Amino acid sequence: MTVVEQVTFDCRQAFADELRLMARADERIVAVCNDSVGSSNLVGFREEFPQRLVNVGIAEQDLVGVAAGLANAGKIPFVCAAAPFLTGRALEQIKADVAYSDVHVVLCGQSPGMAYGELGPTHHSIEDLSWMRAVANLDVIVPADPDQTRAAVRWAAASGRPSYLRIPRFKVPAVTPPDAPFAPGTAVRLIDGDDVTVIAIGSLTSRALDAADRLRAEGIAVRVLNMPFVDPIDVRAVLAAARETRGIVTAEEATTTGGLGAAVAAIAATAHPTPMRILGVPRVFAPTGDTAFLLEHFGLTADGIAAAVRDLLGTSDTGGGHG
Repeated sequence: MTVVEQVTFDCRQAFADELRLMARADERIVAVCNDSVGSSNLVGFREEFPQRLVNVGIAEQDLVGVAAGLANAGKIPFVCAAAPFLTGRALEQIKADVAYSDVHVVLCGQSPGMAYGELGPTHHSIEDLSWMRAVANLDVIVPADPDQTRAAVRWAAASGRPSYLRIPRFKVPAVTPPDAPFAPGTAVRLIDGDDVTVIAIGSLTSRALDAADRLRAEGIAVRVLNMPFVDPIDVRAVLAAARETRGIVTAEEATTTGGLGAAVAAIAATAHPTPMRILGVPRVFAPTGDTAFLLEHFGLTADGIAAAVRDLLGTSDTGGGHG
């Protein structure tokens, strides 16, 4: 599968369009935000459903608590806020009011990862996957493109479960095949290969595909898996990768402490140990700079993924795979 880099799409717009579409068909759907109508792309929702948007102001703990109350009253609240503040400031409410109470709240972390690059570590949301994975009874979803974002909104609205959904800020290429499944514990195999498996999520998925294209020219056959559900993760796909290829590279726009890489490593280590490279932000605060600079800085690019594959195989930059 080849990604056309120059054609990119806005996941936030896909999220907003799908939310309005579903709200027209289901009056239980409401939006709850923290003075973030514009940044969460909720202007159209507010205009169409003014009585179904609740703006609590800059008060994230109240934001989640109000949403839990709405869910207990039979509504399906989509909680929209910048990911660092939603997950960092309201973690106790997410744990106690939503997950432990088992209420149908959809937590929508807007602009996750390092999307707010120049605003620095206070606005980077690289810890959210680690925090959310640590909370029981909470599904963690990271769409890779607009089609997957729309599927995630539909699934979350129908699931009846607590969930956390990442909504990327910057545009990404379309990578999801038309017939791709979207369900908990189900990966999407985008490319077949028997040398190394790259498991990627979110914004790193298109970069993994680009890396696989480059490595193919060097004789290295890369299997690319997209893992939209970080939790519950596709255990079978991870174990198949460990058994059928020579190692696994994971790629995520998040800290390597507790996110996708940690989830994959835990499965492999206990069932079928295999060489791994875990790409992400190591346990550091990222420097201040725009998103492109930060991704380059941490090797979260097609070149960085390709280099990790070569390193795992012990090959040079000129190739040398066995496939």
